[in-house]
Amino acid sequence: MIALTAAEIAHITNGTLASDPGIVPLSVVTDSREAEAGSLYVAKPGEHADGHNFVGAAFDNGAVLALCEREVTDAEGRPYPAVIVEDAVLAMGALAAEAVRRIRAERAAAGEEFTVVGITGSAGKTTTKDLLAGILSKAGQTVAPKGSYNGEVGVPLTVFTADAGTRYLVIEMGATGIGHIEYLAGMVKPDIGVVLVVGTAHAGEFGGVENIAKTKGELLEALGTDGTAVINLDDPRVAAMAPRTVAPILGTSSAGAPGAAVEARNADIDALGHPEFDLVLPDGAGPRPVRSRLIGAHHLGNLLAAAAAAYAAGIPGDDIAASLSEQTAASRWRMERTERADGVTVINDAYNANPESMRAALRTLADIGQGRRTWAVLGAMLELGEDSIREHTAIGTQVVRLNISRLLVVGREARALYISAIQEGSWGDECVFTETADEAFALLQSQLEPGDLVLFKSSNGVGLRHLGDRIALAPRAGTIVDTAAVAANEGNELL
Repeated sequence: MIALTAAEIAHITNGTLASDPGIVPLSVVTDSREAEAGSLYVAKPGEHADGHNFVGAAFDNGAVLALCEREVTDAEGRPYPAVIVEDAVLAMGALAAEAVRRIRAERAAAGEEFTVVGITGSAGKTTTKDLLAGILSKAGQTVAPKGSYNGEVGVPLTVFTADAGTRYLVIEMGATGIGHIEYLAGMVKPDIGVVLVVGTAHAGEFGGVENIAKTKGELLEALGTDGTAVINLDDPRVAAMAPRTVAPILGTSSAGAPGAAVEARNADIDALGHPEFDLVLPDGAGPRPVRSRLIGAHHLGNLLAAAAAAYAAGIPGDDIAASLSEQTAASRWRMERTERADGVTVINDAYNANPESMRAALRTLADIGQGRRTWAVLGAMLELGEDSIREHTAIGTQVVRLNISRLLVVGREARALYISAIQEGSWGDECVFTETADEAFALLQSQLEPGDLVLFKSSNGVGLRHLGDRIALAPRAGTIVDTAAVAANEGNELL
């Protein structure tokens, strides 16, 4: 973290010092349980709890300063050392912007480069971020988000882990409304902007897909003439964003789109579902073979986006291809494959879901499940607004048309998916609906057989990723699952 005194923090955030202006925090946390010696604790109001109620706990764990929206006192009525601001989250953003500015200035003064990459899209952000960070980390100190830290709190927390030694800063950018990406891009001022796809995730919140496209394109509008815009030419809505940037464009395509500078030629997937292709970069060196260890043809776009961003950052083409072939999934619950001892294969892709990613996951299940009994364990796709019933109905139809062996639908919000599958396929016991994950677990435990391939997919809020973990950890019927082990597997994901 860039060193900032309490007085500087107050100045940057237009806040007021409650006490002790000489403090220099060493790290920033928003969870009092993560506070350690030297931490700045941000007491932000939350959806379920007010961070101000945990200021004391943060200081007990080692925090030395708090960023608060009101004064908080200890048991003896003494105020904790704090900077009082009007909005703690906006104050975090101001601090992050200043941290990026200082890192740039310090590295420039030392004659060293500093590159910020912003990544957005309705799907694939975290995978692309992980791939790009894997490539860049071999060329210099790289900071990237843990999990899916991609919002107005997660982006500053990522920035705060960078310092003057950071060569590359990779930022994942999510949004739930117009202006959100503009805010994040204004905070970190990216040199390279990557737009992956425009889908229907959060369509209800945005007010339609066109508003999603408008928001994702805000990243490209933030780039200067000395930047680089990486756009997916295989997505018409993304390709249409080209006029919105003054930066040079690196177009990507796995379908031979005209004008693509970064391509996947001869693309295919192997028997395990791993994408294989010849990577073409604009360096004139000829195609380079890539044999990815990710699962699913839908990762082609993510692999190309990471390659293009790395190329824009100055990484040699041979290094890019080699890294893409070496890397496995770095974040949890994204086509995460587990081979149980009894021969059951679990693919847990239930960190999030929208119609596009759901269709991609089901196609992968059908592709790699040939000759096996396949299970699709599906939950609701949330935040689709008025399109929810129509989109769930379409997915149920697709399950049947892909000849998936068994469908298990979990939760009332996904019932339209179950009904459409029944109507499309006239299924009997092959299609089952359960109200709860516990009921689904009991059914799977009683019916899974060696050789079965099971996909779990739902939006994050539905929680089927936890059901997937339970099944992955329970190799035979009657096994008692260690729920503590399931929780430990979650790591530090931002939920």
